[in-house]
This record gives sequence, C-alpha cells and structure tokens, in this order.
Amino acid sequence: MAYTITLEEEKKEIASRYKDMLKDTYQTLSNKDKLLIRKAFDVSADAHKDQRRKTGEPYIYHPIAVAKIVANEIGLGAPSIASALLHDVVEDTDYSFADIEQLFGETIAKIVNGLTKISRLQKDQDISIQAENFRKMLLTLNDDVRVILIKIADRLHNMQTLDSMKPGKQVKTASETLFIYAPLAHRLGLYNIKTQLEDLGLKYTEPEVYLDIKNKISESRELRDEYIDKFTDILKSSLDKEGFKYSIKGRTKSIYSIRRKMQNQNVSFEEVYDKFAIRIIYKSSEKNEKFDAWKIYSIVTDHFSPNPNRLRDWITQPKSTGYESLHTTVMGPSGKWVEVQIRSERMDEIAEKGYAAHFRYKHGSQKESGLEEWLNKLRESLENPDVNAIDFVEQFKLNLYSKEIYVFTPNGDIKSLPKGATAIDFAFAIHTEVGMHCRAAKVNGKLVQLSKELKSGDQVEIITSKTQKPKLGWLDIVKTARAKSKIKSILKEEQKMIASEGKEILERKLRHLKIKMNERTINELVNFFKLKTSFDLFYQIGTGTISNPQLKKYASQRSNALMHFLKTKMNRPTALKDESVKEEVTPDYDMLVFGKDEEKLKYSLSKCCNPIPGDKVFGFITIKDGIKVHKHNCPNALSMQSQYAYRVISAKWIDSKQEGFKATVELTGVDTMGLVNEVTRVISSNLHVNIHSLNISSDEGIFLGRIVVEIKNNNQLNQLVQKLLKIDGIEKVKRIDK
Repeated sequence: MAYTITLEEEKKEIASRYKDMLKDTYQTLSNKDKLLIRKAFDVSADAHKDQRRKTGEPYIYHPIAVAKIVANEIGLGAPSIASALLHDVVEDTDYSFADIEQLFGETIAKIVNGLTKISRLQKDQDISIQAENFRKMLLTLNDDVRVILIKIADRLHNMQTLDSMKPGKQVKTASETLFIYAPLAHRLGLYNIKTQLEDLGLKYTEPEVYLDIKNKISESRELRDEYIDKFTDILKSSLDKEGFKYSIKGRTKSIYSIRRKMQNQNVSFEEVYDKFAIRIIYKSSEKNEKFDAWKIYSIVTDHFSPNPNRLRDWITQPKSTGYESLHTTVMGPSGKWVEVQIRSERMDEIAEKGYAAHFRYKHGSQKESGLEEWLNKLRESLENPDVNAIDFVEQFKLNLYSKEIYVFTPNGDIKSLPKGATAIDFAFAIHTEVGMHCRAAKVNGKLVQLSKELKSGDQVEIITSKTQKPKLGWLDIVKTARAKSKIKSILKEEQKMIASEGKEILERKLRHLKIKMNERTINELVNFFKLKTSFDLFYQIGTGTISNPQLKKYASQRSNALMHFLKTKMNRPTALKDESVKEEVTPDYDMLVFGKDEEKLKYSLSKCCNPIPGDKVFGFITIKDGIKVHKHNCPNALSMQSQYAYRVISAKWIDSKQEGFKATVELTGVDTMGLVNEVTRVISSNLHVNIHSLNISSDEGIFLGRIVVEIKNNNQLNQLVQKLLKIDGIEKVKRIDK
C-alpha cells in the first residue's frame, strides 16, 4: 500500500508517536531524564529529516519505535532510551562519535558506538564471516549489556516491518533472527520479545506453516475464550473468598511453540494438548510471595486434577535469568489440559522485561546491568582463540537455548547447568583443575560413568586423580561451552608435549640412520608420510604411529632418490616437483562417522553445498540414494531439518590417525613384587596409552593379566607388546579377541 500523507500530518504523527513512546514511563522519569530524551529525539529527527524507509515513511519512525520497545518492553532507563533514538545517527548521517560524546557524554557515545559496530557487521554475507562478527558483537557485552538489549529491540522492530523488504532479504533476516536473536532474547530473560521474534521468524521462513497455524488459532478463538472464561469463573470464587487481589489472563501458546511441539512430538495441531494457558498474577508483599503462590496452587488443584509430571517450580529455585513462576498443567472442563502459571506482580514484570526488572528489584535502584556471573562464563569462550568462530556460535547458541537443571555439590551448594549436562560438565563448573583431573563421579552416593546425564536434584561428588587427563572422547560427552573450550585447550597442550618428545625421538632415530635432521629432511618426511605439518610428524612419532621400519623405508627411498636426482637433475622441471608434493599432502580430516556411536556408514556428498573434509556436516537419509552429506550452512539445511527432522543423522569428520581403538592384551609370567605397578607405568607413561580396564590375578606364583587399552594403530600396539615383554617376570604377551 502506497504511503500518502501531507507534511503537516506527518509532523503530527511524529509528535504523537513520541508521546506514545513515553506514556508508560513518563511518570517515573525525572525532569533531567525527560530533557535528555527530548534532546536525543531532536538530534535524531534533525539527522534523519531527509531519510525515508522502504515504505516511504520518515526514517525517524524507526528510532522512535525502537526506543518505545526499550522503554516499555525491556524497561530500561533514560540513557538507553536516548541511545535507542540515536542508534543509527552515526551510521547513516553526518554526525560523528565525537559529536555524540560532546552532546550526550561518554556513556551514551559508547553505547551508540557499540550499536554502530554491530550494524556494520550485519552487511557481510559469508557464514564464517557472520560467525566471527557475531563473536565480535558479543564482545560488546563486556563493555555494556545495554548495547545488546537495544540491538534486540532494533531487530524486533525490523522484523515487525519486514513486509516492505524483498523476499530474499526477508528469509535471510528471519533466519538470522531465529538463529541468533531469539535465543539471545531468551537467555536475557526477554520472553515476550523472544516469542515475537520466533513467531515473526517463522512467518518468513515457513509462511505456509505460519499461516495455517495462525488461521487455526483464529478459527478456534471464540470457543477458546469461552472455555477460558468458564475455567477462570470456577477459580474466581475461591480466590475472592481467600481475599486475594489478582488478575487472570488467558492466552494461547505462540505459533512458533505450537509448531515446535508438532515437530518434536510428531502430532497435528489438534493433538497439541496444552494450547490453552492462563496466568494468575497476584498482589503480595515480597515476604509472603512464595506462601501465596503455593496457596493459589492449592486452590487450583482443589478444583482441577494436576498432571504430576508437569509441575515446574521456578519460585523456590529461579532460573539464572531471574525468572520466577510456578507452572502446573491441570485437567480442565471437557477433558482438556490447561497450563496455569502463578506469579506475583513483581515476578510478572521480571518475566516480561528480563534482567532490567530483575536487577531493579534486586538492588532497589534503576541499575540496568548485573549479568556479571553469566558474563564471566561468556568471556572465557569469547576470548578463547583456539575455538573457531562457527564452533563458537554453535556452542553459544546451544548454551543460550538449553533448559536448565539444578544440581548440588557434596556441601549442598547449588550449581546451574544446561539440560543434558554430564558429570564432566559439573566438574569443570566447579573448577578447571577439578575438570582436568576428573576420574570418576558419584551421583547421589552411587558411582557412575562420567558420561552420565545429570538430573535436577542430583547431588554430585567428583573423584579426581593427579594422573588423570582429559580425553578426546570427552568433547562428544560435554554440553557446556566452558567444558568444551577447556578440554580443547588442555588436549592441545598435551599434543604439544607429545610432539616435543616426538621431535627428540626423531632426532635420535635419524642420527642412528645417519641422516641429518634439518628443514629439508622434515619437509621430506612430512610429504613421505602424507601429513600436513611438521607438528603432525612429531606428534605421530611421539605416539608411536610412525614406527622404526617406516623410518628405515624412508631412509632407503631417500638414498635411491638421491641417485635418481643426480641422473635426472637437468631434465626434471621444477614445477612438476612442486605439483607432486602438493598431491601427496592430505588433509587432517579423512574419515566421516555418523550418529552418537560414530559408525562408519556408506554415504555420498551432496552437490548443492559440496562439503569437504573438516566442514561441519550432517547426514540426510534419502529415499533412493542412501545417506547424503550436507554442510550445516547448506542453503537447504533449514528446510530439511525443519520438515524432515526424523531423517537427519548427526555426522562429523575425524582424523583417523587420532582415533582411538580398544585392544585387549593378555600377559602371563611369574608374579613378583611391584609387577603390577611396573606394567601400568610402562603403559601410561612411556607410550601415552590410556588404560580402559585392568584385570590381574595370581595363582600359586603364576601371574595372569588382562588389560584393555586405547591405542591409535597396530604399530603402537606392537611397541606396547615389546615394552611389556622387557619387564622382569613377564614371559608372554599377546593380543586377544574379546
């Protein structure tokens, strides 16, 4: 629809929108605050006076709308409202940061600067660049969390006005919103905004699905309202009798959450069982809030039978976002499930406005930050240079959207972890040193595997050992970004240590073969063993992957090559030599495995995104062509994963040389004092081999041992056997099949 309005009408509309922006907060603002906001509005209106949006509307409508979200939906104060009004001034007009600082001071200039940086980042198209930019964007959290809160408000208004954009731009913006901004709003406690972002994201990524669910909700609105009125009438008399001052709001689950339930549970719209929801918001003093909540719960369950599996108590233990509420699902009239949320007015404001409201109540002032605990955890992953950007975004997004569980330390302290977290995650949450040397865990007094998934209410004790070190397999077990980044860092250090030892071993072995160890020799060895770097060479020597016979083979070929080189020196083109070297070098990632058990299955690489070894990938089970492998950022990924989730199988590239294999070794001999200690020392210390299980018995002086070890390859196993045979008392060592 064309935009037609006179300049006089336009001025009146701008003034009206400005007043509307402040109507909810005007009474709480000081005169100084009002003057600051008015000054920011005047500067913004002047700076954008010649600019128009795609719809033809004056550009100033957008900053006013963003400031309204910041003021009313997030509940931030005057500096944030002013910053929202100014957020595009430096990016799109002749004003500079120096001008903003001179006019409004350092704080507002810093926030506007952070918002401008983010705005410039969004223009990049490449996914890996976008991922790196997202990491940079989050670094602004270290400076001032208001930057991200205002950016979320900016994104919400952009999504609300996305109709005017081209279809391609709509899908890109909506996908980015679902990928990053909705989870971020969720993690910051902005549940109302999160819901709007998710619904609008679905509207443009899956318009048919969105409209279908929206129409079905509209068709059933009259019946739904009638049903909720009937349900609430039953409760009102009991609540009035107890003297509660309250309001009851009926609502329907969001379109996006209904869609997610339909997918996850593989059911139709009609089969989603708790589409009905009511919220009871009561007045109470902070002292009696908890008591009143459970009293109301008792009234609700006196009238309606609760589902025992659907009670959620976030009043006794609030979420880390500050969210407090009591949720239960009860069987209402006509056999329909109804979700009931019970919360005080204070709790409701926190639920709607997130951290801003939470920390105002907590500190008794208009303090707008307070994310320190979360930020400290975030800083570690943000500033870890060893985590590549795409991995970081995946980990961060996982931590943003994950549901929380609450577990106890042996002393009774509570730790919050994402749902699905394991004992190893808990160990790293306690302290890095505890995680590094975590050997076993006791959950509720019972010894369990480290991969054991924890549940809310578990009491966990970590058993440590100084000799224990993190293993590569731990990366597939842990859920938290903190644990992943620490394990990767420790493994890298261990690899460096093994590579350092390997370099010394190689030097000794080459000396024995009368070959000088220099840059040329190392390059030749790297090419000979089809490796990528000298580090890989030293590491494989250190782990025993490259054996003495293989080095002798290299020495022999080197000798033959020298004679051949002398004969053909004049005729051999240099370019050909370079090409042959390039052809021999292979990538680190050379094997693709599928599923939790990392099975080796038949597959083919999809042509739509051409994945290569090392890419983040997933498998898609086709009807005729078996498993097709796609990149995570494949153009068709969102469609496949949303429409055919049951046919998606996890997949990843691994380095087959780094992969561990289990082998069982049987030892026999004469039992002597200290034999067991010597056996375990040789296995663990000399060859960097992990022991999985150890079973040793002695009968009338005869020693019998069975050990399951994790080895890299057959060479390493043969070296282990030879080392064990040298131990005094050991007579026979052999590999056996289990």
